[in-house]
Amino acid sequence: MRYSLPLLICLLFVLSGCAPKSAPTPQDEAFVSSLKAQNERFNALAEHENFDELLSLFRQNCAAPLSKKAYPNVCEQSLHVKDARAFFQNSFELKKIQPNEQRSMLTGYYEPLLHGSLKKSARFKYPVYAKPKDLVAIVGERDKKMRGRSVKGKMLPYYTRAEIEKHKINAEVLCYVDDKIDLFFMEVQGSGRVEFEDGKVVFIGYADSNGHPYKSLGREMFNRGIFTNLEDISLQSIKAWLVAHPSQIDALLNTNPSYVFFRKMEQRATGSLGLVLTPERSVAVDRSYIPLGSLLALKSESPNYKVDKFVFAQDTGGAIKGPNRADMFMGYGERAQWIAGELKAPLEVWIMQPKF
Repeated sequence: MRYSLPLLICLLFVLSGCAPKSAPTPQDEAFVSSLKAQNERFNALAEHENFDELLSLFRQNCAAPLSKKAYPNVCEQSLHVKDARAFFQNSFELKKIQPNEQRSMLTGYYEPLLHGSLKKSARFKYPVYAKPKDLVAIVGERDKKMRGRSVKGKMLPYYTRAEIEKHKINAEVLCYVDDKIDLFFMEVQGSGRVEFEDGKVVFIGYADSNGHPYKSLGREMFNRGIFTNLEDISLQSIKAWLVAHPSQIDALLNTNPSYVFFRKMEQRATGSLGLVLTPERSVAVDRSYIPLGSLLALKSESPNYKVDKFVFAQDTGGAIKGPNRADMFMGYGERAQWIAGELKAPLEVWIMQPKF
């Protein structure tokens, strides 16, 4: 069989343009559209991002084993970066997390300050418990840790909040504090500081919980008609109402069966990842949807707080459920407490996936 010269040239140089070009496929168009959207989102974030600071925080984040597992190659490369912005733009792709039936929402938490003593007294009478000696943890389905107590060879649920309030448990008392409401909120925050009368301050961090599900106090107060509008519920409004109605404090707090136990820390607030939390850069997430150690981008706006920035998934929380749910650590002090107590806003989440 013989071939004409033009045909041979086309066969030999098919990439040079002799072969007919195929029309763009829907997949091609979707890829281009996705790439364009990613670039636009990154550029919007870059307008007010300090990439040198972000790189420093990323390196700190990589100190945790779970972070290295999520970003093995990128963590190593981050040690040799000269252009921080180019590093993040070239090393990651932004993938938007799609919402499910659970509410997409950003809230905040903070590091509270309580006043306490090592000795129980008329003023300092509320115990801050360490992890009980009879608290047993077992791994159940889907590697979920379950907690309880062993009684005559049987595993029983650990005591609820109401039961712990009524009975002395087999646990060390780290200190006693003077405000039951503030102690409850320290459990919700997961950590805090306790200042003694001599001015000494100790850091208190999460050690474990009794294993019972967290139940929202604000939601319970709404269901009882104490609040008639969900938008009116905040840490500040809850505390103000409880202070004004002291006879109802115990009954309301005990509707939340969950109870948190603490340990003394050498440093300020530390998250589930084992790293010291960074104000307005560390967030608590639902780890069944977002791996701890992940770099995220959040976008949210409320009347008093706006966020459009990169953050790190470095903590978890009993109330944080769902893929588009995050709790931002605000830090320590009055401003942090005020913002955290008021913050409740719609949220969009992007996860930064490594390209290599």
